[in-house]
Amino acid sequence: MTEARKIIIDTDPGQDDAVAILLALASPELEVLGITAVAGNVPLGLTQKNARIVCEVAGRRDVRVFAGCDAPMKRKLVTAEHVHGRTGLDGPELFEPTMPLQSRHAVDFIIDTLRAEPPGTVTLATLGPLTNVATAFHRAPDIVPRVAEVVSMGGAYFEVGNITPAAEFNIYVDPEAAEIVFKSGAPATIMPLDLTHKALVTKPRNDAFRALGTRTGTFTAEMTEFFERFDKEKYGSEGAPLHDPTVIAYLLAPDLFTGRFINVEVETTSDLTLGMTVADWWRVTNRDENATFMGDIDADGFFSLLTERLARLP
Repeated sequence: MTEARKIIIDTDPGQDDAVAILLALASPELEVLGITAVAGNVPLGLTQKNARIVCEVAGRRDVRVFAGCDAPMKRKLVTAEHVHGRTGLDGPELFEPTMPLQSRHAVDFIIDTLRAEPPGTVTLATLGPLTNVATAFHRAPDIVPRVAEVVSMGGAYFEVGNITPAAEFNIYVDPEAAEIVFKSGAPATIMPLDLTHKALVTKPRNDAFRALGTRTGTFTAEMTEFFERFDKEKYGSEGAPLHDPTVIAYLLAPDLFTGRFINVEVETTSDLTLGMTVADWWRVTNRDENATFMGDIDADGFFSLLTERLARLP
């Protein structure tokens, strides 16, 4: 058996973040070194709590959870309770987690881990605004060449925006952080709305989660049922996009995805298009390629993988 891929999950749970964490914890191919929480979908006090709730649902109290940055690098925090509910995990009946929050700051954990592990062995799986990772890169530039890959859910090009007409939420919340990460030179793979809007939780797919008959299956179904009410109304689609688990699925089954290695820039100055990811999909500029920007997904394969893995959890 090949050695498990070491990952740090940086996240702002969020129902879809929670499903991504569950997928990672159910997959022996991945060794989750730690989960770092960042402010995003809801404030930091809730994201760090939600990450611990999800670990407890999965029966994984051994996973270390660290609280990170409570605000973007240069801006006021924008949150998304209108999508995720007041708690960020509205839908299932929640509880107070009893597993401890680690005392170390998430940024310090990222820096220390990348310095301690052999170069090129730790992947950063980012599911929220990139504040923690960018702060770590800014504070400790020596860690950047040690990163195996940054795999991020964020951005859009053909689907443009979901929080403004031009910007996807994760990038919009902290565009300066996204710019730092995308320009860092670390290998980057991006899961934009162009891809995630093809990964829809339809009723049959949600029923499959519930039919697992487990605590995790029910918890997942109740989260995705709540989560989808907003996007179905917004997009007029048959289900809501399950954005963040695509990051983890890519680490497990990259053949489910297709994309292009292109230049991706982040708009940080325009009032009109702040946070837009300007992806040179057609390669019409001479700007250097810096990211693999995914464009398509085998949605049936993705949901089969997700359901099969969730079935392994209690």
